[in-house]
Amino acid sequence: MVCPTCGSPVPAGVRFCARCGAQLAAPDLPSSAPPSAPNPYTNPMLRAVPRFRVERNLQTAGVLWCAYGAYRVIGGLVGILFLRAFANGGFGGNGWPFRHGFGRGFGPGFGPPWLTAIVPVIAVVTIIGTVLAFCVGYGLLQRKPWGRMLAIVASILVLLKPILGTALGIYTLWLLAPSASAVEYDAIADHS
Repeated sequence: MVCPTCGSPVPAGVRFCARCGAQLAAPDLPSSAPPSAPNPYTNPMLRAVPRFRVERNLQTAGVLWCAYGAYRVIGGLVGILFLRAFANGGFGGNGWPFRHGFGRGFGPGFGPPWLTAIVPVIAVVTIIGTVLAFCVGYGLLQRKPWGRMLAIVASILVLLKPILGTALGIYTLWLLAPSASAVEYDAIADHS
């Protein structure tokens, strides 16, 4: 056997050259070492986006979707509270100082009938939006295979919600919509 670095003769079975110290053969792995898994990020489609972008931002997106779900609950409850107060003539009984400003022209202390009918609609929309946001957050945090597609659909739906919905929708679409992101998400998704 000959050393590829310096060209000096080396006896068989030796791992390092005695003259230059170059490694001649790969060291034997201990039998207890687990085999190395193939790198799932070797797909050439991932060259279009920074490597591991989805993996780095997935937890942030999941937490933001859960926070957005909580925001939807709080906003819906506050909206229902004020709408019911406006429709019913105030927040308190006859002693409430602003009671007389509500409901004028619609009878004593009652708003228009359509105003009372809109409360259940707001409640249903709030519940659907909240459940959708929490499902997206859960799917992304747990790396479920269906999480990416649900997040893209929900992102498109919340784009019309001013400021927070629009920002979250744009961020999620930037993160998960490219085809390279689909490949990366599939590689890290929990398929169990």
